[in-house]
Order: sequence, then C-alpha cells, then structure tokens
Amino acid sequence: MKKNYYIFLVFQLQFLISPCIAQNRVIDSLKVILKNAKHDTTRCNVLNAMIEVESNDAIWPKYNEQLKSISEKNLKLHPSNSILFKMYLKYSALAFNNLGYLAEIKGDISNAIGNYIKSLKISEKIEDKIGIGYILNNIGFLYLDQGEIAKAKEYTFKSLKLYKETNTKNGIAYALNTLGLIYIKNNEANKGLECFTNSLKIREEINDKFGISVSLNNIADFYNSEGKFALALEYSSKSLKITEELGDKRGIAYLLNNIAALHLNQKNYNIALGYSINSMKLSKELGYPSNIKNAANILTKIYKGKNDYKNALLNYELFIQMRDSISNEETKKASIKSQLKYEYEKKAAADSVKVAEEKKLTTVKFKHEQNQRYFLYGGLGLTVLFGIFMFNRFRITQKQKSIIEQQKTIVEMQKHIVEEKQKEIIDSIRYAKRIQQSLMPTEKFIERILNKK
Repeated sequence: MKKNYYIFLVFQLQFLISPCIAQNRVIDSLKVILKNAKHDTTRCNVLNAMIEVESNDAIWPKYNEQLKSISEKNLKLHPSNSILFKMYLKYSALAFNNLGYLAEIKGDISNAIGNYIKSLKISEKIEDKIGIGYILNNIGFLYLDQGEIAKAKEYTFKSLKLYKETNTKNGIAYALNTLGLIYIKNNEANKGLECFTNSLKIREEINDKFGISVSLNNIADFYNSEGKFALALEYSSKSLKITEELGDKRGIAYLLNNIAALHLNQKNYNIALGYSINSMKLSKELGYPSNIKNAANILTKIYKGKNDYKNALLNYELFIQMRDSISNEETKKASIKSQLKYEYEKKAAADSVKVAEEKKLTTVKFKHEQNQRYFLYGGLGLTVLFGIFMFNRFRITQKQKSIIEQQKTIVEMQKHIVEEKQKEIIDSIRYAKRIQQSLMPTEKFIERILNKK
C-alpha cells in the first residue's frame, strides 16, 4: 500500500520528468521544479509527486509536512467559495491521508484512522469521489490488518464502487487487491485469486510497477497457501525484482520475509534464515513494527526448526511485543471509538441538514399560510370596504330618491294649483261670456228690428 495513490497528479508532471528514469533523477528534477515554482499550487503538485516517487519512508514525510503547511496557509488566504480554496482543501486531504498511512506503518492505529477520517471528511466536503475512494480503501486495509473483516469488506466495496463510477483504473486495481486479501482472510481463496489476477491485468495495462509488484506478491501468497511452493517462489521473485528496481525498502523487507516463509515451508532452514535475517535487518533500520513483527514470526519458526530454542524464544518475545503494539485492545478500542465518532458526526451532520430542510420547508409552508391569511384578510377588508361603499351609495340613492319624490310631490301640488287656477280663470271667462251674451240682443231680435225699419 502506497502513501496516497493519487497517481493522476504525478501523471500531470510527466511531460516534465519523462526523460528521468531512475528514481533519484526524478527526485532531482522535481526538486528543481519545486525551487523554481512561482505559485503554491505548483509547489503542492510537485510535492505530492515527490511523495509518490520517494520510496524512503524517512524522507517523504518531510515533503508531506511542506504540503500540509502550504495548503493550510492558503486555506486562510482564499475565500471559501473560490476554486483555489477547493484545490488547497484537496491538497490538505492528501496530506492527512499520508499522515494516516505513516501512522499505520508505525503501528499507531489510533492516529492512522484519525488522520484517514480527517482526510475523508475534507474529500466528502469537496465531493472528490476519487479521493473518497482512496481513503475508504485505506481504511478498509487498516481494518483488514486489525482482523475486522466485515468492516474491511464494507469500506473496500464502497471504495470499489466509487472507482468504477469515476473509471479510475489504478483505483479499481487497488480495491481489487484489497478485496482479494479480504477473501483470502475469509477462507474464500478462489475469489481472492480472481481479484489479484484482475488487479494485476489492470496494473500491467497502466504500467503501475509498484502495483504490479504488490499483485505478484499476493498471487505468490495464494499459491503458498495452496501448497504450490514453486509457483509461489516464482511470483515472489518477480515481485522482489520490481521492488528492488523501485528502491522500496519497506517492500523489499516484506518480500524478503515472504520468500523466507516459502523456504521455511519446504524446510530449507538455512536459505530461509538468510532471507529472514536480511528482512529483519532492513525492518529494524526502517523501524516499522509491522515489518519487525513479520520477520520475528518467521525467524521464530526457522530457529525452532533448527532446534535453536534460545534464538527462537528471543524472536518470539519480539514478535509478541510488536504484535501487541499494533493490535492491542486499547488500540482497537481507540480505532473503533474514532470510527464511531466519525459515523456519529456524519449522521449528526445529515440529521442537521434534514432538520434544516424540514425547517426550511416549514418556514415556506408557514409563509405560504401567512400569505394566504393576508390574502384572506385583504379580501375581507376589501369586501367590508365595498360593503360600506355600497351602503353609502344606497343611503345617498335613497336620499336622492326621497328628494326626487318630495320634488315630484311639490311639482304635482303646483300642477294641481295651476290647474285649479286655470279652471277658475276658465270658469270666470265662461261666466263673463254668459253675462255678455245675456246682455247682448239676439240675432232674431236684431233682425226684427231691422225688418221693422
């Protein structure tokens, strides 16, 4: 398992380092680029590449500290909604993931899972599916080392799903490799071999030499468990050759011990002893409990097979000491506590989001109901105003009607008076006419008078 497996960031620099084949030449080229870099984003990118290329576990953590320092500095300088802020969060996640790996190989499981979870939270925040996949796989591998098979499988399957969604080939190969180890540990050897073989094919396609070495070694372990020692030795030797080319001391120590175990199984004690002593020497030089534990375990069995019980006992005591430092109950409790804390915080965050959404929905609903009430009150107010207006209009109309009727009555009365006066005048005229007519002689009278003359 490598530091962070963000190989795609290394590929971004290939155009600058492709002529450099040897590891030290690559590192030298990257150091020149780092020295001449004008922007912190370039520095972070180069530092990450140096972490990946550097196999010396005493050196690359220094590059990681620089990566962490630069990313933390820039997170304080840039707005949280900017692209640069998101980019430096990604570098911060890388740095925490690397710290988790460093703690893991030193046997500090509590710090390992703590840093992995910090890295996971950041990657989830920026929705970096590839980053989440790598960290989930690292946590799965960590649980596998602790013998927590169910947890290891859970995290590894989540990781594999994300790799497939993003079509990340080196990630798929990495997850398949971890899954193969889980199947082997769970007594499902055939499934394990299938995973290792598929992982190897992908790694050969993308020319991932470190990954090829890991897959070859795992296939060797499978054949060893099946009693096919010749095949196991063949694959282990291929793996060791590639690891030596890469200069990966920790990998070399691990593979030397594996080859020692193969010879031990065939009772080739002297050959096994040579490989195992070299493994122990390199493991102590590196100072990693996991490697020392494995070497001590094989040396115990070799010395026992050679009837050298004194050295067998010394190495057995060392094996117990290293084993307990890696997987004691307190360490397991600490890792479980850390995991439960993360899951609780994640659930709490999800619940808070849910509550916020419900609150938002309630607020919208309340506002909608409030608006409806306002509309209702407004409608009622308009209705009342309209009613008052209509009532006033009615009163005015009635008043006008009353005035009109009064005026009509007056007019009718005046008309009646006029008619009465008119009748009186007409009657007077008629009466005067009758008087005049009575005073005037009739036509016959006049005619008689005229005839007499």
